[in-house]
Amino acid sequence: MSTGGEQVQAASSGTGSGAGPGMGSDAGARLAELVPALLDRLDEMTDRMAEILVETEPAYREALTGGDPRMRSTLRRNLEVGVRGLSPDVPAAYHQSHAEGARAVGRLRAAQGIPLEAVLRAYRLGGQITWEALVALSRQGDRHDDALLLEVAGSLWRTNDRGCSAAAEGYRAEERRLSGLDAVERQRLLDGLLDGRGGDPAFVRTAGELLAVPLGGRLAVVVAPAVEEEADPVPEAAAALLKRGVRSVWGIRSQAQVGVVALGARRLPELLAWLGVLAGGPVGVSAVVEGAAAVAGAYRLAETAARTLPAGVARVVTIDDRLPEALLSNSPEIGSRLVGQTLGLLLELPHDEQEVLLETLSAFLDADGSPTRAADLLYCHRNTVMHRLRRIESVTGRKLTDPRARLLWQLALLGTGHHDAVHRRPVRDSA
Repeated sequence: MSTGGEQVQAASSGTGSGAGPGMGSDAGARLAELVPALLDRLDEMTDRMAEILVETEPAYREALTGGDPRMRSTLRRNLEVGVRGLSPDVPAAYHQSHAEGARAVGRLRAAQGIPLEAVLRAYRLGGQITWEALVALSRQGDRHDDALLLEVAGSLWRTNDRGCSAAAEGYRAEERRLSGLDAVERQRLLDGLLDGRGGDPAFVRTAGELLAVPLGGRLAVVVAPAVEEEADPVPEAAAALLKRGVRSVWGIRSQAQVGVVALGARRLPELLAWLGVLAGGPVGVSAVVEGAAAVAGAYRLAETAARTLPAGVARVVTIDDRLPEALLSNSPEIGSRLVGQTLGLLLELPHDEQEVLLETLSAFLDADGSPTRAADLLYCHRNTVMHRLRRIESVTGRKLTDPRARLLWQLALLGTGHHDAVHRRPVRDSA
């Protein structure tokens, strides 16, 4: 979540400026001197702004204390834009663009569920912080600019009011949009993206506007199969991501929760970390794709990634993490034959012996074919490992020294699920 837009508009939205209509040339000249000094105090102003919001605005507290890792840099950047807007030579178009920025902030805050009253208080606080810094600077040294500051104040607070009005306008427009878009319509638009309609510019334009999700940039698809009927495997995903400034749309497809996430400039590992906190079961994530036309393909990849995980495991994986498993899951007949042909009679042994040999084989392969390192992984003696490995060669009819046999064993272990579970417990030291 970002609060920087509030501060910017508090200082510079609308069409006025520090040297606006009716302001004398002396005031404009003095502002031209003070603005560079204000820019030097941006870090101090940012800290002060964040401190007050944390103390006084519960709606902003979570984001400022860790919900959005880019929060402070966003605050500082937008305060800088606001301070520069006080310069007497800033064109009117500069302020007009920030009025639209205030509307965008209002729309975002409505989507995030932050009360409008809190948004407007944040705007006014931005004006207060800017004004206090301006007064403090003007009174340094021997100069006394009280009369000039009074001249500046009227313009600054009129600008602040225009920013508040623009933010409120955007906020209410987003509320109307949200109330008019029901769950059925949201699901219909999501289904269209997943079914391949992302190549239709008219559909993408409509979906992007109604869902308030930018569909022209970097996107990722998330698939979380429901562990239990009517369960929500990634609870409140849209709201949790929106608090971090990331927009997404979620729905249900083939008994799974599916989301299309607009990453923007965010990196995929950030999304994986956030989903990891929320996940109540297996979650598959596609690679990052560009634009809505690639969403259908990304959905298939995310679905495949999720399918490679056991049903009871709360874990988030990308398709790139699970490429061998994905190949096997997409061809179950070949996967079943590969397991049977590769492991052979080993799978017919008594259960206890079978489990010991499979875990020993997995440890041996993970140890790059070193019996000594495999023994360390299994907490047993090297001779015990050697005895088990000879037994594996005997029942499978394959040699440990054969590179192709090792490759087939690796794939077969993935097909049986033993590779994911290996080494979670010590194997008893017995043959």
